[in-house]
Amino acid sequence: MNAIPGQCPQTLSGRHVKVALVGECMIEMRGEPASGFSQTFGGDTLNAAVYLTRLSPAGVAVDYVTAIGADSFSDAMRQSWRDEGVGDDLVRVIKGALPGLYFIQTDTQGERRFLYWRGEAAARSLFDGPEADAVLQALADYDYLYLSGISLAILTAGGRERLMQALRLARESGTRIIFDNNYRPHLWPDAQAARQAYGDMLRLTDLALITWEDDAALFGYADVEALFHAYAAFGVGEVALKRGAASCLVQCASGRFEVPAEPVQRVVDTTAAGDSFSAAYLACRLQGGDPQRAARWGHRLAAQVVQHRGALIPNAAMPTYSSATEA
Repeated sequence: MNAIPGQCPQTLSGRHVKVALVGECMIEMRGEPASGFSQTFGGDTLNAAVYLTRLSPAGVAVDYVTAIGADSFSDAMRQSWRDEGVGDDLVRVIKGALPGLYFIQTDTQGERRFLYWRGEAAARSLFDGPEADAVLQALADYDYLYLSGISLAILTAGGRERLMQALRLARESGTRIIFDNNYRPHLWPDAQAARQAYGDMLRLTDLALITWEDDAALFGYADVEALFHAYAAFGVGEVALKRGAASCLVQCASGRFEVPAEPVQRVVDTTAAGDSFSAAYLACRLQGGDPQRAARWGHRLAAQVVQHRGALIPNAAMPTYSSATEA
């Protein structure tokens, strides 16, 4: 079983590290009906890609893998990734398609409500047709591939199967797989279809970044012991279990650890709390940090993110971190 390496990424096989995140970025609208809206871009894996890029040293290259349209919103979306330093070499442009769109609203406690328009989104066809062959083959060129449950859910059934096959081949060649469960029931025809896809994915996963509520809803786990037992049976070598404002539980080769969350005085918006945790956790592990330190990195970034509106906080608001490998 491959594991997330303990060494600094620049020393991995004597070369720089390449990470690709696979998923969908959408047009984000924020506001209230008849009160005006602000527009930006967002998506779980895109959020993670941006935060991972911000926290990674020069030796780590972060790419985003998705499909977009040939329209002005898609162009602006792609430029926003470039501005953050996220690579776009494996972005497919599908003429006649458009990006998905969602409206986000928050209550007084910072909890979110989403309204989606994504049925015709370009990202659904990311791995369909012969035009996808080059993208699928290129996945094996990466040291790490990061996907979420949403990455799987948005694809056509055929595209999802082609992706799974590409992941199997990539893993056989040494690529390590990171999976963030992000279960959204409305994106699946039924829970059984989701459980089947997640099971296939977890059998290929080296590091799982799991939100407890999502897995409890999908698999019906009675408690965390049942979840950890199931993930061990899937063969996942490292699991970080996110529990919102509560402590994170990490299970890995060296044992199980509980890492407390950082206190937050006022939660403004919980958008991307989990995505940012996952990105910071991975950034720390890629720089040689152990799982406990990685969880502390995750909590620290998530605590900052929930104090700002929107998925991506300003660069000036990013927390500072000491070395990932300090004693």
